[in-house]
Amino acid sequence: MNIAIVGTGYVGLVSGACFAETGATVTCVDVDEKKIEALKKGVIPIYEPGLDELVMKNFNAGRLKFSTSLPDIINEQEIIFTAVGTPPDEDGSADLKYVLQVAKTIGENLNRYIVVVTKSTVPVGTSHKVYDTIKAELDKRGADVKFDVASNPEFLKEGNAIKDFMSPDRVVIGVDSEKAKKILTKLYKPFLINNFRVIFMDIPSAEMTKYAANSMLATRISFMNDIANLCELVGADVNQVRAGIGSDTRIGRKFLYAGCGYGGSCFPKDVKALIKTADDNGYSLEVLKAVEKVNEKQKRILFDKLAKAFAGEPLESRRIAVWGLAFKPETDDMRESTALVVIRELLNAGCHVYVYDPEAMDECRRIMGDKVAYCKNMYEAVDGAEALMMLTEWKEFRLPDWELIGKSMRRKLVLDGRNIYDKEDLNEHGFEYHCIGK
Repeated sequence: MNIAIVGTGYVGLVSGACFAETGATVTCVDVDEKKIEALKKGVIPIYEPGLDELVMKNFNAGRLKFSTSLPDIINEQEIIFTAVGTPPDEDGSADLKYVLQVAKTIGENLNRYIVVVTKSTVPVGTSHKVYDTIKAELDKRGADVKFDVASNPEFLKEGNAIKDFMSPDRVVIGVDSEKAKKILTKLYKPFLINNFRVIFMDIPSAEMTKYAANSMLATRISFMNDIANLCELVGADVNQVRAGIGSDTRIGRKFLYAGCGYGGSCFPKDVKALIKTADDNGYSLEVLKAVEKVNEKQKRILFDKLAKAFAGEPLESRRIAVWGLAFKPETDDMRESTALVVIRELLNAGCHVYVYDPEAMDECRRIMGDKVAYCKNMYEAVDGAEALMMLTEWKEFRLPDWELIGKSMRRKLVLDGRNIYDKEDLNEHGFEYHCIGK
């Protein structure tokens, strides 16, 4: 099959490489000429484990191609996926200008039947807007060309995206024609062979499924963070509480870990967008509004613990080490990360901030500039520090040399935002230790 994917960001590039791996001929399209030329040379613009090897393997095999011109290749395709960005507007709604620009380009150049699939995360009703935009451009040309629109939301986890794509929990596809369903069934046949679930539904339900899924996961995180904060006040241990409720098969164990807030490209944006969709339809999603409020508060909780640890003494000019900048391990993505909130609080308090992350240092430089000091490893970051704040649970942070760290820190204070350390172990090494929910 010949398919095109417009947008070579996280979703587009991963999807393109994985579809090519199943045997499809894929053309990834992007208006950024420098990015396309870099991709042809094997330079990947994002960090995702295994993606660079998969891209080059399929590029060299001729199954994965790159282009800057959708009009040049549009009429060679059976399916066109839209995977461009939908950044949040100031009111929290998803900005659809890039999605609709792709639709306009398709309408201006389409000469044969095609299935246009929205893979970008978009509000309910977007596919109808895409259809209307394409149809309007065809009408302007007087072109009687048939096409179908479908919705195929992605459920990829950053840091595990290739496995998620190739071995999915489910594939959700929204269609309103048998012809489109037949074509998309053919595309996803390799997944059907392996007995993965491909769930066909109507288009609005597919669009809603993406937002509902991410909002549910965000809700579980904020719920456990609220419970964790209460645990601290009443003397309970949130880890034991999690084990107790997670053993209930109606609840399960996933996404019940307390911490210092969620971030990333999906949860914050999707929660805001779903809240806005409801508001626009005259309904208030009170639970999700509370989820968002709890999360924003939770991102500041570690700074509050730091201030409390210094018993009201000024934080100005104190050297603070930060381990972890990305919103989660195995990515360099800092969008909505807790680290950005914490670092800004520290800087506002007059602290000297020394940071280290295995992958997100360049991204931090792009965002923060020279406002913080960048360290070559985790041990350089804590040298002379009066506190260590652990914000992202990278594997290399899990078994540090506490004896060495204790000798290099000015004050042996650890604030663990992800609950990965053992309090008794750190106390034995002479550290004052604070975490979430205990």
